[in-house]
Amino acid sequence: MALVVICGQPCSGKSTAAACLADALQAVDPKPTVRIIDESSLHLGRNQSYADMPMEKNLRGVLRSEVDRSLSKSSIIIVDSLNNIKGYRYELWCLARASGIRYCVVFCDTDEDSCREWNRKRGEMGESSYDTKIFEDLVRRFEKPDRRNRWDSPLFELFPSKDEIRESSPVIADAVSYLTKKVDSKSRDVRVLQPTIATQTAHTTDANSLYEMDRATQEVINMIVEAQSQGLAGAVNRISLGQHLPTINIQRPIGLPELRSLRRTFIKLTGQSSLSGPPPPLDADSAKRMFVDYLNREIGTS
Repeated sequence: MALVVICGQPCSGKSTAAACLADALQAVDPKPTVRIIDESSLHLGRNQSYADMPMEKNLRGVLRSEVDRSLSKSSIIIVDSLNNIKGYRYELWCLARASGIRYCVVFCDTDEDSCREWNRKRGEMGESSYDTKIFEDLVRRFEKPDRRNRWDSPLFELFPSKDEIRESSPVIADAVSYLTKKVDSKSRDVRVLQPTIATQTAHTTDANSLYEMDRATQEVINMIVEAQSQGLAGAVNRISLGQHLPTINIQRPIGLPELRSLRRTFIKLTGQSSLSGPPPPLDADSAKRMFVDYLNREIGTS
């Protein structure tokens, strides 16, 4: 039915917003099935999960997998976490698109000083809080959502340090309306994401072509991962695969889960296209060229 991404700085009121939104949705008739996915529901501690980059990447992977398993056309999933990296919000948007459901971002726009004060008070009261070093690192790396990005739209903004969040808050009411409003041919203000042809079941094609496509695309992914791990894609944002192959233009760090998802999508799309056009390439270099062109289009626009 829908995926809601709660976004904001640490200790900015996100959990309160998620709870108020869930309660407000439960007041709608008929009541939708609502589930909040957060760190605590998966028994993940805040400081441990954000202690270093590998742990943080693991946290996002666990949350993303749980979201992927939970999405359906009959429930509303609320992701209550920092969701502070725009590339990660893009991955969640892709999950919603593949499921053919609604999507929105609820942003708790709280000033940093208020977040620090709330974090300090939580620690003094013995509640779950962030260590100072981890808190400051997360604040520094936060990537504010931009409604011009399709993965940050529609964007519902709350200001917890100025206005108390309630079920009756106008922004909460607007989000509930967007998530539950009946969609028909006249609807203009509600967007239900549509799966692309690449998300549909691919038809069987030539076995040798599939083998070459699978092997070649995996080699490309391995080279990207290796280049990024060595920092070769950092400053120049370009990865060379060989003398006779096009260069990959990396606009942002691309994690292995997203690369795997792009690879699966490309293979499915190629299989679909072969039904009405030429068959997939039989040689590895041609497959690599096609995959690199696809990656440059997808990564360049995301």
